[in-house]
Parts: sequence; structure tokens; C-alpha cells
Amino acid sequence: MIAVSRTLCRLACVAVLPLMAPSIADGATARKAKPRAGVPAVVKPDTAVIPLPLNPIVPAGQRVCASRTPGGLGYVMLRAGPGAKPTATDVVLVNYIGYLASTGAVFDQGMRTPMPVGGVIPGFSQGLQMLGKTGIGRFCIPAAMGYGAQASGPIPANSDLVFQVELLDYKTAAEIESMNKAASAAVDDAKDAGAKP
Repeated sequence: MIAVSRTLCRLACVAVLPLMAPSIADGATARKAKPRAGVPAVVKPDTAVIPLPLNPIVPAGQRVCASRTPGGLGYVMLRAGPGAKPTATDVVLVNYIGYLASTGAVFDQGMRTPMPVGGVIPGFSQGLQMLGKTGIGRFCIPAAMGYGAQASGPIPANSDLVFQVELLDYKTAAEIESMNKAASAAVDDAKDAGAKP
């Protein structure tokens, strides 16, 4: 009889104690408890209308740069990119987001965007030349290295700008010229093949 009672008591303790644990835990233990993994939180629907156009705002901490070049470009290397860096005559392929330093309002962004390094505003060009492939940098561009006293679309005059840029790849001018010649030759070959009876 005692053996049965002990077995029943153990079963009862195993079954009941986990249910009681939250009620007997002190406040410090309850605060340290972590939510169970794999249990999705219940999300209530929000009926608020999202105003258009959708203009994201970048937080203040992501609008500043810790370092400066002698020319005045602010920068933070978020992820170092190994290897060679593009020059002013190269064409880059980038993911980027541009926003105003004063408010954090995003004015432009792009994915897998080709750009001539020498064909963009001076601060952006200088920043691109600091990145190796796969590198990500934040560049704080003073108005003098951006659009200056001239407004440009959603960018007010005399605006300091911030860009986060990921360098996916780049090609030299010689590589671009070689690619263009090969593409042109392929088009010519296709025309010649189509013209023959």
C-alpha cells in the first residue's frame, strides 16, 4: 500500500507542479522567464490606414557617422569587403538606401542598381571607392559634397545626406567595353544569320 501511495504521489507531483510553477514563482524568477520558442504570439488586426506615399524614417542613430575623411565625408564601415576597390572610371552594382540626415526621411533606394562611380554626386562617388566587394558602408555626405544649394526632387537645398550602400560587384571601363563589343558582335552575327536564305 505504501509503494502505491508513493507512486501516486510522484505522478501527482509530476503532473501538478508544472501547472503551479507560475503561481509559486517569485517576482524575480517570473521576470527572467523567457517566452516559449515555437509558440506564435497572438497578433490583433490593426485597422489603421497606412498613409501614402509610404515614407519610412530611419532612426537617429543610423544617421550619424563615427569617422571622417580629410575631405569631410563621414563614414562607418558596417561590413568590410575584401579585395580591390572600384575607381572613379568603374561601374558598380549596388544595393542602397538614401535618406536625409536631419529627419531620416528616405528619399531613394535601389536593389542591384548599376551606377558609374564618376557619374554620381561627389560624396557618393568617394564612398563607393572606399568599399570592397560585398562591403557595406554608411556615408554621411555634407551638402557641399551632395547637391549643395540646389534642391533635387524630394531633397531640399543644402541638405546633408546619408546613404547605406552595399557593393555587390563592379567592372572596370575596359571590362565594360569588352562586354559591349561581345554583345554587339553577337547582335551582328544574329543579323547575318537571319539575312541568309
